Amino acid sequence: MSQQDKQAPMLVVRNARVVTCDGPPEAAPKDRLAIIDGGMVAIGEDGRVSYVGPEIKSLAAAAANVVDAESGAVLPGLVDPHTHLVFAGSRVDEFARRMAGEDYQTIAKEGGGIAATVRATRAASDEALYCLAARRARVMRRCGVTTLEVKSGYGLRPASEAASLRAARRIGEEGHCRVTTSFLGAHAIPPERRGDRAGYVDEVVGAQLDAVVAEGLADAIDVYIDEGAFTLAEGRRVLEAGKARGLAVRAHAGQFADLGAAELVAELGGLSADHLEELSDEGAAAMAAAGVVGVLLPGAWRTLRQAAPDVGRLRRAGVRLAVGTDLNPGTSPTTNLPLCAALAVRDAGLTLEEAVLGVTVDAAAAAGFEGVGRIAEGCWGDLAIYAHDDPRALAYGIGDVRPLKVVLGGRVVHEEPRDGVAVW
Repeated sequence: MSQQDKQAPMLVVRNARVVTCDGPPEAAPKDRLAIIDGGMVAIGEDGRVSYVGPEIKSLAAAAANVVDAESGAVLPGLVDPHTHLVFAGSRVDEFARRMAGEDYQTIAKEGGGIAATVRATRAASDEALYCLAARRARVMRRCGVTTLEVKSGYGLRPASEAASLRAARRIGEEGHCRVTTSFLGAHAIPPERRGDRAGYVDEVVGAQLDAVVAEGLADAIDVYIDEGAFTLAEGRRVLEAGKARGLAVRAHAGQFADLGAAELVAELGGLSADHLEELSDEGAAAMAAAGVVGVLLPGAWRTLRQAAPDVGRLRRAGVRLAVGTDLNPGTSPTTNLPLCAALAVRDAGLTLEEAVLGVTVDAAAAAGFEGVGRIAEGCWGDLAIYAHDDPRALAYGIGDVRPLKVVLGGRVVHEEPRDGVAVW
């Protein structure tokens, strides 16, 4: 009797087309999916995968719970590598103005944009911020998402930034999703500090960062380096300060103008450069050489009516590509990661296989989260179980691709009736 036969799993998923997303990184995207037909996944009491491979009848017989996938696709729980999950307030009026032809940056100069959400977020209680964010996380989970990267950036002062990150951590602690957090005090200059730009940057790398690090609230530091945001020199100062305090590095890069942010993230050994609507060949080459993941954010380029990033340039350079929602109230008000994967295919030219990898294993790399985004022994037992058998349907369907069941650490945390999900 094998070791697997001796174990008593908490959960077994059988009769499955297991899409492990655990193929060799250098392989073609189709081969990186590493599909096991007639497969099984067992998850132990510790919430981690204890077996993945062909079915073992005795292992299923010993399991506390068995799910028959009925030959459907079983994917790793999806990973969203870029969200601004914690905020209060709506910007629907601002969106209406933009759709009527007004410019985003003009509205921001009038007190709209990020500043509007900062006012609403500061006015909300800690409990209200948590409840709003947790609700969004649960909605995302219905789309198969089990891991989220969550940024601060709507507090823009020490206490408010810490409160936002505290709410994000609580989402993970209370079991809604797995969460990794990024400190984004350098998201914008708050309205009350516009006359003291240098002083605000001092606060970000001083009092704000001190508060975040003292409480262990962030895993990474982020900065918005762009036209109308922070300069490359300011961004360098922020990222170097965070790295010196033990935080991983990522950046909003080239959404409106290429200021060299991608090269900076590469120089600092960062995790990801996100947006990339504007990027040079040199920036793409630097990212590839340093292993920086490029995160595509279709919700933002669609909302702002921008051209999509040049995926061909990124692919030729050898940059790994992930897809995120950029969930935020101003430029990407969506919780639907599969929709964003579908738009990345249609707008930017990702292949269907690249899109699946971009919301699983490559998204996990962008988020800096180990043990998620693939199905392998020792990884977390997070699964999305679908009625259809083709994983490419995730980005084929336009936004209405939901799993039958979502598993988080071996627990079924969401279920849909079979006739309640579209089949592709």
